[in-house]
Amino acid sequence: MSVKLGVPSKGRLMEKTFEWFAQHGITLSRTGSEREYAGAVAGVEGIDLVLLSAGEIPRELAAGRIHLGVTGTDLIREKLVQWDQKVEEVRALGFGFADLIVAVPQAWVDVDTLDDLDAAAAAFRAEHGFRLRIATKYHRLTREYLRYGGVSDYQLVDSQGATEGTVKNLTAEAVADITSSGETLRANHLKILSEEPVLRSQATLFRSRTAPRDPEHNRALMALYDALGLDVRNRQSAG
Repeated sequence: MSVKLGVPSKGRLMEKTFEWFAQHGITLSRTGSEREYAGAVAGVEGIDLVLLSAGEIPRELAAGRIHLGVTGTDLIREKLVQWDQKVEEVRALGFGFADLIVAVPQAWVDVDTLDDLDAAAAAFRAEHGFRLRIATKYHRLTREYLRYGGVSDYQLVDSQGATEGTVKNLTAEAVADITSSGETLRANHLKILSEEPVLRSQATLFRSRTAPRDPEHNRALMALYDALGLDVRNRQSAG
Protein backbone atom coordinates (compact mmCIF):
# COMPACT_ATOMS: atom_id res chain seq x y z
CA MET A 1 0.00 0.00 0.00
CA SER A 2 1.26 3.46 -0.91
CA VAL A 3 1.07 6.77 0.92
CA LYS A 4 -1.79 8.77 -0.58
CA LEU A 5 -1.10 12.46 -1.26
CA GLY A 6 -4.17 14.60 -1.94
CA VAL A 7 -3.74 17.82 -3.91
CA PRO A 8 -6.26 20.26 -5.43
CA SER A 9 -7.61 18.93 -8.72
CA LYS A 10 -7.75 22.17 -10.71
CA GLY A 11 -6.98 25.84 -10.96
CA ARG A 12 -4.21 28.02 -9.66
CA LEU A 13 -3.87 26.06 -6.41
CA MET A 14 -3.16 22.82 -8.32
CA GLU A 15 -0.62 24.55 -10.58
CA LYS A 16 1.22 26.16 -7.67
CA THR A 17 1.24 22.87 -5.75
CA PHE A 18 2.74 21.04 -8.74
CA GLU A 19 5.36 23.80 -9.05
CA TRP A 20 6.24 23.65 -5.34
CA PHE A 21 6.84 19.88 -5.40
CA ALA A 22 8.82 20.21 -8.65
CA GLN A 23 11.16 22.66 -6.90
CA HIS A 24 11.96 19.82 -4.50
CA GLY A 25 12.63 17.27 -7.24
CA ILE A 26 9.20 15.62 -7.13
CA THR A 27 7.04 15.66 -10.26
CA LEU A 28 3.27 15.55 -9.86
CA SER A 29 1.26 15.06 -13.02
CA ARG A 30 -2.27 14.45 -14.19
CA THR A 31 -2.39 11.14 -16.08
CA GLY A 32 -5.93 11.26 -17.49
CA SER A 33 -8.34 13.91 -18.67
CA GLU A 34 -9.46 16.69 -16.36
CA ARG A 35 -12.60 14.68 -15.65
CA GLU A 36 -10.71 11.57 -14.49
CA TYR A 37 -8.87 13.05 -11.49
CA ALA A 38 -6.00 10.56 -11.95
CA GLY A 39 -2.38 11.48 -11.28
CA ALA A 40 1.15 10.19 -10.80
CA VAL A 41 4.21 10.98 -8.66
CA ALA A 42 7.82 10.74 -9.87
CA GLY A 43 10.96 11.38 -7.84
CA VAL A 44 10.10 9.44 -4.69
CA GLU A 45 8.84 5.87 -4.27
CA GLY A 46 5.67 4.73 -2.57
CA ILE A 47 3.54 7.87 -3.06
CA ASP A 48 0.22 7.89 -4.93
CA LEU A 49 -1.35 11.14 -6.11
CA VAL A 50 -5.04 11.70 -5.40
CA LEU A 51 -6.68 14.72 -7.09
CA LEU A 52 -9.52 16.21 -5.04
CA SER A 53 -11.23 19.55 -4.61
CA ALA A 54 -9.53 21.70 -1.97
CA GLY A 55 -12.72 21.51 0.09
CA GLU A 56 -12.71 17.69 0.09
CA ILE A 57 -9.15 17.34 1.33
CA PRO A 58 -9.85 18.20 5.02
CA ARG A 59 -12.57 15.54 5.16
CA GLU A 60 -10.39 12.89 3.52
CA LEU A 61 -7.49 13.66 5.86
CA ALA A 62 -9.72 13.49 8.93
CA ALA A 63 -11.23 10.20 7.77
CA GLY A 64 -7.77 8.73 7.19
CA ARG A 65 -8.42 7.98 3.54
CA ILE A 66 -5.38 10.03 2.50
CA HIS A 67 -2.12 10.37 4.45
CA LEU A 68 -1.09 13.82 3.25
CA GLY A 69 -2.99 16.69 1.67
CA VAL A 70 -2.47 20.23 0.40
CA THR A 71 -5.27 22.67 1.14
CA GLY A 72 -5.89 26.05 2.74
CA THR A 73 -5.56 26.63 6.46
CA ASP A 74 -9.03 28.19 6.35
CA LEU A 75 -10.67 25.01 5.07
CA ILE A 76 -8.99 22.81 7.66
CA ARG A 77 -10.03 25.01 10.57
CA GLU A 78 -13.54 25.62 9.28
CA LYS A 79 -14.44 22.06 8.34
CA LEU A 80 -12.78 20.06 11.12
CA VAL A 81 -13.87 20.22 14.76
CA GLN A 82 -10.71 20.00 16.93
CA TRP A 83 -8.71 20.02 13.72
CA ASP A 84 -5.36 19.62 15.45
CA GLN A 85 -6.51 16.26 16.86
CA LYS A 86 -7.10 14.97 13.33
CA VAL A 87 -4.35 16.51 11.23
CA GLU A 88 -0.84 17.86 11.70
CA GLU A 89 0.49 20.90 9.86
CA VAL A 90 3.65 19.74 8.10
CA ARG A 91 4.67 22.84 6.15
CA ALA A 92 3.19 26.12 4.97
CA LEU A 93 3.88 26.31 1.24
CA GLY A 94 4.15 30.06 0.73
CA PHE A 95 1.33 30.59 -1.77
CA GLY A 96 -2.45 30.76 -1.79
CA PHE A 97 -2.40 33.61 0.72
CA ALA A 98 -5.81 34.94 1.75
CA ASP A 99 -7.39 36.50 4.82
CA LEU A 100 -10.78 35.66 6.26
CA ILE A 101 -12.18 39.07 7.15
CA VAL A 102 -15.37 40.81 8.25
CA ALA A 103 -16.56 43.64 5.97
CA VAL A 104 -19.42 46.13 6.21
CA PRO A 105 -20.86 48.73 3.80
CA GLN A 106 -18.57 51.67 3.11
CA ALA A 107 -21.51 53.91 3.98
CA TRP A 108 -21.24 52.77 7.61
CA VAL A 109 -18.71 55.49 8.37
CA ASP A 110 -18.97 54.98 12.15
CA VAL A 111 -18.32 51.23 12.00
CA ASP A 112 -14.62 50.41 11.94
CA THR A 113 -14.02 47.99 14.84
CA LEU A 114 -15.72 44.99 16.42
CA ASP A 115 -17.02 47.25 19.21
CA ASP A 116 -18.56 49.49 16.54
CA LEU A 117 -20.10 46.44 14.85
CA ASP A 118 -21.60 45.28 18.14
CA ALA A 119 -23.18 48.71 18.67
CA ALA A 120 -24.45 48.78 15.08
CA ALA A 121 -25.94 45.30 15.48
CA ALA A 122 -27.82 46.35 18.61
CA ALA A 123 -29.11 49.50 16.89
CA PHE A 124 -30.10 47.51 13.81
CA ARG A 125 -32.17 45.05 15.84
CA ALA A 126 -33.85 47.86 17.76
CA GLU A 127 -34.82 49.57 14.50
CA HIS A 128 -35.74 46.58 12.33
CA GLY A 129 -36.87 43.96 14.83
CA PHE A 130 -34.49 41.24 13.61
CA ARG A 131 -30.80 40.58 13.93
CA LEU A 132 -28.18 41.98 11.61
CA ARG A 133 -27.29 39.35 8.99
CA ILE A 134 -23.70 38.41 8.20
CA ALA A 135 -23.29 36.28 5.08
CA THR A 136 -20.49 33.72 5.08
CA LYS A 137 -19.33 30.26 4.09
CA TYR A 138 -17.22 30.12 7.26
CA HIS A 139 -19.73 29.74 10.07
CA ARG A 140 -17.50 28.10 12.67
CA LEU A 141 -14.58 30.51 12.35
CA THR A 142 -16.76 33.61 12.09
CA ARG A 143 -18.91 32.68 15.08
CA GLU A 144 -15.84 32.06 17.24
CA TYR A 145 -14.22 35.33 16.14
CA LEU A 146 -17.32 37.41 16.84
CA ARG A 147 -17.86 35.73 20.20
CA TYR A 148 -14.33 36.58 21.32
CA GLY A 149 -14.79 40.07 19.90
CA GLY A 150 -17.91 40.61 22.02
CA VAL A 151 -20.32 40.98 19.11
CA SER A 152 -23.91 39.87 19.72
CA ASP A 153 -27.34 40.51 18.17
CA TYR A 154 -26.32 39.12 14.77
CA GLN A 155 -27.19 36.05 12.75
CA LEU A 156 -25.05 34.18 10.25
CA VAL A 157 -26.66 33.43 6.90
CA ASP A 158 -25.16 30.87 4.57
CA SER A 159 -23.65 32.13 1.34
CA GLN A 160 -23.65 29.61 -1.50
CA GLY A 161 -22.60 32.02 -4.23
CA ALA A 162 -20.64 35.26 -4.32
CA THR A 163 -20.62 36.40 -0.70
CA GLU A 164 -19.61 39.97 -1.57
CA GLY A 165 -22.84 40.47 -3.52
CA THR A 166 -25.19 39.61 -0.67
CA VAL A 167 -25.24 43.15 0.76
CA LYS A 168 -26.02 44.68 -2.62
CA ASN A 169 -28.73 42.03 -3.09
CA LEU A 170 -30.22 42.89 0.33
CA THR A 171 -29.84 39.35 1.69
CA ALA A 172 -27.28 40.44 4.31
CA GLU A 173 -25.99 43.61 5.99
CA ALA A 174 -22.33 42.49 6.32
CA VAL A 175 -20.06 39.66 5.17
CA ALA A 176 -17.29 37.41 6.47
CA ASP A 177 -15.29 36.18 3.51
CA ILE A 178 -11.88 35.19 2.16
CA THR A 179 -10.01 37.90 0.29
CA SER A 180 -6.50 38.26 -1.10
CA SER A 181 -6.54 41.83 -2.40
CA GLY A 182 -9.84 43.33 -1.26
CA GLU A 183 -10.65 44.50 -4.79
CA THR A 184 -13.93 42.56 -5.07
CA LEU A 185 -15.05 43.92 -1.71
CA ARG A 186 -14.32 47.49 -2.77
CA ALA A 187 -16.12 46.92 -6.06
CA ASN A 188 -19.18 45.97 -4.01
CA HIS A 189 -18.80 49.08 -1.80
CA LEU A 190 -17.66 47.12 1.25
CA LYS A 191 -14.84 47.94 3.67
CA ILE A 192 -12.84 45.59 5.89
CA LEU A 193 -12.95 46.25 9.63
CA SER A 194 -9.67 47.65 10.95
CA GLU A 195 -9.08 44.60 13.15
CA GLU A 196 -6.87 41.57 12.84
CA PRO A 197 -8.54 39.21 10.35
CA VAL A 198 -10.50 36.19 11.48
CA LEU A 199 -7.71 34.02 10.03
CA ARG A 200 -4.65 34.43 7.82
CA SER A 201 -4.67 31.47 5.46
CA GLN A 202 -2.28 29.94 2.96
CA ALA A 203 -1.79 26.64 1.15
CA THR A 204 -0.31 24.13 3.58
CA LEU A 205 0.79 20.50 3.54
CA PHE A 206 -1.06 18.56 6.24
CA ARG A 207 -0.60 15.00 7.53
CA SER A 208 -3.50 12.85 8.70
CA ARG A 209 -3.25 11.67 12.30
CA THR A 210 -5.84 8.94 11.62
CA ALA A 211 -4.62 7.31 8.37
CA PRO A 212 -3.45 3.73 8.88
CA ARG A 213 0.30 3.22 8.50
CA ASP A 214 2.75 0.35 8.51
CA PRO A 215 6.55 0.23 8.10
CA GLU A 216 6.19 0.58 4.32
CA HIS A 217 4.13 3.76 4.73
CA ASN A 218 6.66 5.13 7.20
CA ARG A 219 9.56 4.52 4.82
CA ALA A 220 7.72 6.34 2.01
CA LEU A 221 6.90 9.24 4.34
CA MET A 222 10.51 9.49 5.48
CA ALA A 223 11.71 9.51 1.87
CA LEU A 224 9.22 12.23 0.98
CA TYR A 225 10.10 14.33 4.03
CA ASP A 226 13.80 14.03 3.19
CA ALA A 227 13.14 15.15 -0.39
CA LEU A 228 11.14 18.11 0.87
CA GLY A 229 13.88 19.06 3.34
CA LEU A 230 11.59 18.91 6.36
CA ASP A 231 13.13 19.37 9.78
CA VAL A 232 13.82 16.65 12.33
CA ARG A 233 10.58 17.21 14.24
CA ASN A 234 8.46 16.62 11.15
CA ARG A 235 10.55 13.65 10.05
CA GLN A 236 10.11 12.07 13.49
CA SER A 237 6.34 12.54 13.19
CA ALA A 238 6.39 10.06 10.31
CA GLY A 239 7.26 7.32 12.74
